[in-house]
Amino acid sequence: MMRIVCPHCLSVNNVPKKDSYKKANCGKCKKSLLDTKPIELNSANFDEVVVNSDIPVIVDFWAPWCGPCKMMAPNFEKGATNFPLKALFAKVNTENEQELGARFGIRSIPTIIVFKNSKEVHRISGALDEVGIKQLVSQFL
Repeated sequence: MMRIVCPHCLSVNNVPKKDSYKKANCGKCKKSLLDTKPIELNSANFDEVVVNSDIPVIVDFWAPWCGPCKMMAPNFEKGATNFPLKALFAKVNTENEQELGARFGIRSIPTIIVFKNSKEVHRISGALDEVGIKQLVSQFL
């Protein structure tokens, strides 16, 4: 079994570990756990999501005024579609969540941090294309 955080209601679900999934729904809100749209994280839910996720959490630290961030956003979303129940994609708006930006020492954006087993295992700054995002995430599965 692995713990998966629901991308809709953020409840923790125990899901059997398989190579692929046709269907997996949240026990609480009943919505699909296969939804790959990146979730918004903030200081209130960040630790809970990262700690309760047995799959890697890929976090894009960005800001609304950042051109490269806006260019990368669609690539980040497309890249996420390749990893249902394999990785959880999330975004942190550093404009709204300055304490998270400071806590993780975000000096330039966009910065992607990969968390695995609740710990930062990798970070990369600068906009990535979809292929770059897929390659990055694949290293940590």
